[in-house]
Amino acid sequence: MQKLSCIIVDDEPAAIRLLERYIADVPFLNFLTSFTKPLEALAYLESNSVDLVLLDVQMPQLTGVQLSKIINPKTKIIFTTAYSEFALHSYEVAAVDYLLKPIAFERFYKAVSKVLPSEREVLVSNGDTEAYIFIKTDGKHNFNKVFLEDILFVEGLKNYVSVQLKEEQIITYSTLKHLSERLPNNQFIQIHKSYILALAHITRIENDAVWIEERQLPIGNRYRKSFFEMINRRQL
Repeated sequence: MQKLSCIIVDDEPAAIRLLERYIADVPFLNFLTSFTKPLEALAYLESNSVDLVLLDVQMPQLTGVQLSKIINPKTKIIFTTAYSEFALHSYEVAAVDYLLKPIAFERFYKAVSKVLPSEREVLVSNGDTEAYIFIKTDGKHNFNKVFLEDILFVEGLKNYVSVQLKEEQIITYSTLKHLSERLPNNQFIQIHKSYILALAHITRIENDAVWIEERQLPIGNRYRKSFFEMINRRQL
């Protein structure tokens, strides 16, 4: 899955510089550009797909609230302003959040995280040959970058997920279902309620078990049919 593309619309250059620094520290955000003039931002949004707009409220020509009512409703809005009395407008246009200047990074991170379709702990890159994921570890802003080719299998542990790599194991607060929706299904397959494995690392299959290198994993009844259908499509 792609990172979330975002732009900044603010008539204060200092505010733009701060938000750009914050965006650079968030792994799942992809900064596109910034605008000090809302009409220029509107023209850009009409010809480009953008996931998130960090939008100042008080600006000349066109206010942030007015702009938010014109752009594609699929584009998410987070208002940024120095005036708390404008908070009500964020509800009128179904904005994701409302940030009051000066904005602290922790508050910023919490707001942009709401744009994600769920509390994603894992983010998949676009690349095919060098695809990778960011796996959240301990701490609010700690992520490990992991290349998909290094993942052997993933094990669900109630509210946690263990990602077994070639050289190490990473545990993150998430669910197996949450992760399965974000791994490419041409490279990974779920074989059990507790296991997702990398097809490239299967060494052998015997009856009710799959070997990933020296580790034996069970095949659950619920997943047996789809697993062997996939195997049969790939056999010589």
